Amino acid sequence: MRLYLRTTPNTELIPFSYQSKLVGALHKWLGHNKYHDELSLYSLSGLPQVRATSSKGLDYPSGASFFVGSVDQEMLKSVVDGILKDPKIAFGMEVAEINLKLAPSFGSYHKFFVESPVFIQRNIGDQKKFYYYTDPESDQLLTETMTHKLQKAGLGHLKATISFDRSYQGAKTKLATYKGIANKGSLCPVIVAGDPEAVAFAWSVGVGNGTGIGFGAVR
Repeated sequence: MRLYLRTTPNTELIPFSYQSKLVGALHKWLGHNKYHDELSLYSLSGLPQVRATSSKGLDYPSGASFFVGSVDQEMLKSVVDGILKDPKIAFGMEVAEINLKLAPSFGSYHKFFVESPVFIQRNIGDQKKFYYYTDPESDQLLTETMTHKLQKAGLGHLKATISFDRSYQGAKTKLATYKGIANKGSLCPVIVAGDPEAVAFAWSVGVGNGTGIGFGAVR
């Protein structure tokens, strides 16, 4: 499931590194919660891409939209309750409209385009290693993360594999800054194959690491 949130226009210029403000708004709406962990069973998108009004930031004179996806109905209900109490986001924007969308029926095979870079990270000893669509092992790592999320959600009986669509000619890597730290991910479609419920699960929770802070949102 997804909550699509439509905002009022911003009254302040939005910096390119705005994502932490969306994350902050989400956790404000959730209040004290169990969802702020390393393995996010939810997905938070960013704001839609627009031409920058200056070298300093973005502007949405007609408002913007973003979404929160999860298979946890209680979590999404908590988000709605929090918004009703305090719809403020940041930069003068507030939530003006909320729409709920159930997961479509994707079948057992679907190619998803990505709304934000797909981030893959593993700790090897005391070092962090990052993987991109150009790395052959990235498919296995994406699948491992999805399998772990299914198990954590109590859906371990469902199976799915995830792979980058390397035939996509527009694939590239992109830096995204979160709380002052630059992280590089892959802008490349992903193919999810397996049980239809698992494919729909990927649509709700995103793919890869960091889905709770804006990475790996799919469409």
